[in-house]
Amino acid sequence: MTRSVAALIPALLLLAGTAAAQDLPAPDRRGSVSFVSENDSYARNTDRWYSNGFRFNWASAEDNLPGPMAALDDALGKLFGPARSRWGLGFGQNMYTPVEKRLSNPDPRDRPYAGYLYGEISLDRRTQTTLDRFGLQVGVVGPSSLARPTQDVVHSILGDRQARGWHYQLRDEPVFNLNYDRIWRLPVASLPGGLDVDALPSVTLAAGTVQTYAGIGGRVRIGQGLDRDFGAPRIRPTIADTPAAVGEGFGWYLFAGAGGRAVARDIFLDGNTYRDSRSVDHRTFVGDLELGGAIFWRNVRLSYTQDFRSKEFVGQRKDFVFGALSLSVSF
Repeated sequence: MTRSVAALIPALLLLAGTAAAQDLPAPDRRGSVSFVSENDSYARNTDRWYSNGFRFNWASAEDNLPGPMAALDDALGKLFGPARSRWGLGFGQNMYTPVEKRLSNPDPRDRPYAGYLYGEISLDRRTQTTLDRFGLQVGVVGPSSLARPTQDVVHSILGDRQARGWHYQLRDEPVFNLNYDRIWRLPVASLPGGLDVDALPSVTLAAGTVQTYAGIGGRVRIGQGLDRDFGAPRIRPTIADTPAAVGEGFGWYLFAGAGGRAVARDIFLDGNTYRDSRSVDHRTFVGDLELGGAIFWRNVRLSYTQDFRSKEFVGQRKDFVFGALSLSVSF
């Protein structure tokens, strides 16, 4: 982490405590389920590097926490101030592949094959203008992630060639990661026709055996019903990772965003922690640009994001483009 990034974090957290002390919104009494799918085929049908990711998530109603989560929320309230809180459970899978998948012995200079299967427990704390998300992921990297059979089934259905180098993927390893996001929602302008503009600056911290990094970013949105959420959901690492929308009725927005992170470790590039495996040298700084939109109708939110990601490892031939599709339903 560079000095400039490290110096920003205390200031942002100080601003977080001030913002969280504002008046609280009415609690959202509904739970939600959501699905996020990210794939490079949504963008250019390249099937390389970050090949596919999905995540299912369930979130409780606000202010309805079980005992251990309530105790954690009380402790966090002393640091961040009062908030409307909900907890959630999720699981997901990510898969990573090199460019050339016809080789039985993949190019050692390219991203190694890797899969990640995980479960996550999260706590979200919402005020009128801020969202704090705390998460713990526990999972496995390697053949037990089931990335290879998952890709084989999908390729079989689509009539694509099977990747031949999966026996060189990262070895089995249990992993964990602690994640924290803070997002601010700042009104910018009200325009004719009932349109609003806002900004969503964010800060992210992640530490564990999966990925360790510090990031900052932001989005600008234009549309109607911007107070319904804190941005379109994504899969980590990303600019922001947000729960389902609150409220009902029709709404929509278009957005553009940018973010960057300083990376200390990425197991999918650096290789296994305690065992020998294929690896490449990760780049210290990685950036994302994104464009997208979201639409709400009653208790349903649908969003799409096009992500333009900079090179993640030394020797990567070019930047990378992929898409993210999300559907959330509140009940």
